[in-house]
Amino acid sequence: MRHLKSSLTAALGVIDQANGADPRPVPLALAEGRLAHGWVLQLQPGASEALLLAARAHHLGRWLINRSEFPAGRAGYLRWRVALRKRQSDQVGLVLDGEVDAATVARVQALVRKEGLGGDAEAQVLEDAVCLVFLETQADALAARLDDDQMINAVRKTLAKMSEAGRAMAAMVAMSDGARDLLARASG
Repeated sequence: MRHLKSSLTAALGVIDQANGADPRPVPLALAEGRLAHGWVLQLQPGASEALLLAARAHHLGRWLINRSEFPAGRAGYLRWRVALRKRQSDQVGLVLDGEVDAATVARVQALVRKEGLGGDAEAQVLEDAVCLVFLETQADALAARLDDDQMINAVRKTLAKMSEAGRAMAAMVAMSDGARDLLARASG
């Protein structure tokens, strides 16, 4: 049996290295992984190793499957998201192999696949963190592309996926005044 590294820091480092391969000028997967990790720590200060690893890896390799490879519309979008989660789960299994024990790898993969949403507290914390990252990093750009009604609808759908604690944290997200106004209107 090979020796497994037990350091969470080392496992996070291999995820960061893999996320750093994102070819965009600023590796988005790396930045969003770190942001999600930070939100998880705010939402659940005693978060498990698996939850912290899943937060860091939730967009692992996202750039490898383009949205344009799937049909337009909601059905195509949902198929793309399912394909992403499967690929991200598979990839995190490969990246963490030898870094943490098999049970932790399996738990990270389940969290990345969003298994247990609605009944698994850790899956909900991860969903909250991912939604907070979305609001933090994409709300302004999305608001620039959508009219107010479409944006309010998008934010309402995001808030509906979040727990009460996650929605309360949304007030702490850094965003423009315009995006904050839309968030307030979507919450009301």
